[in-house]
Amino acid sequence: MDNQTVLVQIQAAFPDTIAEIDERHGDLKLRIPRESLLAVMQWLRDHAELQYTFLESVTGVDYLGREPRFEVVYHLFSFRHFHRLCIKVGAPEADPVVPSLTGLFPTANWQEREVYDLLGIEFSDHPALQRILMP
Repeated sequence: MDNQTVLVQIQAAFPDTIAEIDERHGDLKLRIPRESLLAVMQWLRDHAELQYTFLESVTGVDYLGREPRFEVVYHLFSFRHFHRLCIKVGAPEADPVVPSLTGLFPTANWQEREVYDLLGIEFSDHPALQRILMP
C-alpha cells in the first residue's frame, strides 16, 4: 500500500473534504474539517481494504498567532499494510471543540484527556473528559 493508493480511495469516498495534503518525510498527512472527523475515521477503520484499525496517538498543537490556533493530530496505522496515516483537524481559539474518537478507538480516551488537560481543547461526547495532570 502506498500513499497515492490511500489518497485516491479517501478522495473518492470524501470528495472536497481534504483541505491539505502533505507527504513530506514519507508519511501521508491530511488536514480535514473537524465536522468530517468521525465519518472519515470510521471509514478508515472499517474499510475492508485499508483497515486503519490502530490509533497510535492523539496529540494537540498550539499555533499561537495562527487561526485556527489549535490542531489535533491523529496517527493511524494499518497492520494489514504496515502503513501509517496522519489526520489533522483544526480547532479555533473561540471554539476549541473536536469530536471524541473514544467510541471508535478506545485508546483515544486518555490521550484526548491529556490534550484537554494541557491545551484546553474539548472533545465532545467524551465519556469522562476530566483533567489528569493539571489542577
